[in-house]
Amino acid sequence: MNDRVVVITGGSRGIGRATALAAAARGFKVVVGYASNAEAAQETVSAIEASNGRAIAVKCDVGDEADIIALFEAADKFGTLGALVNNAGIVGPTARVDEMSAERIQRMMAVNVTGSILCAREAVKRLSTRHGGPGGVIINLSSVAAKLGSPNTYVDYAASKGAIDSFTIGLGHEVAGEGIRVAAIRPGLIDTEIHASGGDPDRAHRLSGHVPMQRVGRAEEIANAVVWLMSDEASYVTSAIIDVSGGR
Repeated sequence: MNDRVVVITGGSRGIGRATALAAAARGFKVVVGYASNAEAAQETVSAIEASNGRAIAVKCDVGDEADIIALFEAADKFGTLGALVNNAGIVGPTARVDEMSAERIQRMMAVNVTGSILCAREAVKRLSTRHGGPGGVIINLSSVAAKLGSPNTYVDYAASKGAIDSFTIGLGHEVAGEGIRVAAIRPGLIDTEIHASGGDPDRAHRLSGHVPMQRVGRAEEIANAVVWLMSDEASYVTSAIIDVSGGR
């Protein structure tokens, strides 16, 4: 599958950036989708190019359907799509459900759920043998929050990831006969900037004692699992959800 294009949403930082670098190292041409931080996205592209890889950065808020369509059109110009990594996601500030606004919940679902489904729609149109495509892989980023529920923290985020789990299973079954594998990774506590965006930058390290392995994970540890799922080594894996969480 080398020289195929992988689209990675939220590819400028954290798990997305680590996945972009790992995919490039395995021969993928990388489309780095980013919502707002053009500088970080370009830095990711430069890091890939410095290792003789090929990458482009494309601005895409996955909460906006027009942005998603433009992202995949840019990918089409770059090469033949081989994989999608639905990595873009948001958390809100720590809050109870009885403190949440409709706007917060709608934005959470628009980005984490609707955005992932729309990106998958565009990928299936290009990958499915039913549409004349070459086949490929779709990897969704879930969270162990889908199992834990995240009470008193962000139940809305956990619910959005529960939706991603269901979507992964259903879409995987839908396109399994069309050359597309679909899987999800459920990260545990990972040392990335998403905790700061939720207003609690030290959250991962503070809670690390609750992890059976007694430490937080690194973005690279998630990326390694994602690129394995994207590879032919995972050729019989679909509709699967894999915890990469240190046992959490």
